[in-house]
Amino acid sequence: MTPSAILESALYVTNLQAAEAFYRDVIGLELLGKVEGRHAFFGCGGGVLLLFNAEATRIPPAPDARLKVPPHGTAGEGHLCFAASMEEMAGWRTHLAAKGIAIESEFEWPQGGHSIYIRDPSGNSIEFAEPRIWGF
Repeated sequence: MTPSAILESALYVTNLQAAEAFYRDVIGLELLGKVEGRHAFFGCGGGVLLLFNAEATRIPPAPDARLKVPPHGTAGEGHLCFAASMEEMAGWRTHLAAKGIAIESEFEWPQGGHSIYIRDPSGNSIEFAEPRIWGF
């Protein structure tokens, strides 16, 4: 058996309100649902970006909880990469500059393909890259 795709990707954030505003207003993702102080979920293509307050998700569910999601969380800066064509990256550069978001790094990969990197409000490394960096 081999999974067909990644359905969810999670980032852990230190300020959930700031992260929600960033992914909604800067990145342009659609908010699918949220629980104040715990999480915000966004649709992206055929998948979902989960933003978690790690302190809240480390708490085990109550014995009578309807959803028995195991505790999880992490500390430190995570990473997420959004697919973007070269044409889309030109648009992202303009859009990010207009929103006052600095590009931290930008380069061509030795095997081909371009990437730009920014930081979200929690310090997570966010990349926009051509899928060909992975041979797609």
